[in-house]
Amino acid sequence: MSLKKKLGLGVASAALGIALVGGGTYAYFSDSAEATSTFAAGTLDLSVDPTTIINVDNIKPGDWMNRSFELINDGSLDISEVTLGTDYTVTDAEGNNVEDFGDHIRVNFFWNGDKAFLGPLSPDQVVFQTTLSELKDMSPDTVANNVFVPWVEERGGLSTGDSDTLYVQFEFVDNGEDQNEFQGDSLELTWTFTGEQEAGEER
Repeated sequence: MSLKKKLGLGVASAALGIALVGGGTYAYFSDSAEATSTFAAGTLDLSVDPTTIINVDNIKPGDWMNRSFELINDGSLDISEVTLGTDYTVTDAEGNNVEDFGDHIRVNFFWNGDKAFLGPLSPDQVVFQTTLSELKDMSPDTVANNVFVPWVEERGGLSTGDSDTLYVQFEFVDNGEDQNEFQGDSLELTWTFTGEQEAGEER
């Protein structure tokens, strides 16, 4: 056999081997599939109306003021618990205060209007009573257990899109003693309502 033929046969054999190797590389079947997931978090959105707690002038010992607040769940998640934080500052007009003005302002929390309240406010409907100074020092959980837990247990929380009304009475307590040091004083009160989510669940 001539050298030319041998070379040709060798090239053909090499080409065939490469073809077999290449064919072996693509001889296995395969397939693929994709799966996607989306995690969208809900929202907690508690609002209060009105946003001004109270504005009142010329109060004197023995005066009381009734107020109501609508708590609104504007979020996409139900609210299981509401807590309340209290803060205030006192402006001492004469600079002669020995006592805290907040010790003399009592807060009476009444049964929630949308559940148990019918008619005018009366003392037998008070669920919790304390002074502003005591309220300021309480933890939000303590306030919730005394004020909001009966409300939440009665209603089962505040569902999304729902609202409820809280009735409160502020009283400048007349203690029968000299309270002249508070003449001309003012107290600025801030309440912070916080909505807590329900417990997690299997979804």
